[in-house]
Amino acid sequence: MDGNAVFFLNSVLLGVGLAMDAFSVSMANGLREPKMRQGKMAGIAGVFAGFQFAMPLIGWICVHTILQYFKAFQKVIPWIALILLVYIGGKMLAEGIHGKNETAEKPGLSLGELLLQGVATSIDALSVGFTIAEYGWGMALTACLIIAAVTFLLCAAGLWIGKKFGTRLSNRAQILGGVILILIGLEIFLGGIL
Repeated sequence: MDGNAVFFLNSVLLGVGLAMDAFSVSMANGLREPKMRQGKMAGIAGVFAGFQFAMPLIGWICVHTILQYFKAFQKVIPWIALILLVYIGGKMLAEGIHGKNETAEKPGLSLGELLLQGVATSIDALSVGFTIAEYGWGMALTACLIIAAVTFLLCAAGLWIGKKFGTRLSNRAQILGGVILILIGLEIFLGGIL
């Protein structure tokens, strides 16, 4: 296998690994809003892809500029992800238990919630900047674009799967989505501190 194929394969695999949290959160979002339109699905997947593109690139820039500051920040990454996902998941869980999502007027996922989810699911990707530190600018940018494309596709699939089950699960979908987000937050936290 030549160097370009290995680089591409490594970037795709890195994208799959990084996108798993965003995929799970996308499924939870689909469960929460089973009547979501295609345009909104593309927008949500695009936001997750954008964060998964930006975070490794920011990490790469940190490695090449302000490494000592990034190392100190790296210790709080699991805490930030835990707090954000437990907050969003807890809110969804409470709304599902109290039946607040029964009204058709509620818009589902707000932009603020989506941005918090994007940060929470991609913040660990900052450390990927260390793994691609030996890449030049062009290769780092290409790797981040591949990671973003993989994330977009996986998140779109997660939203579609969540929508299918969300229609069948009705109000329990919001409860399930909240539990999924809390579990993802715990997984990121435990993986980061252990």
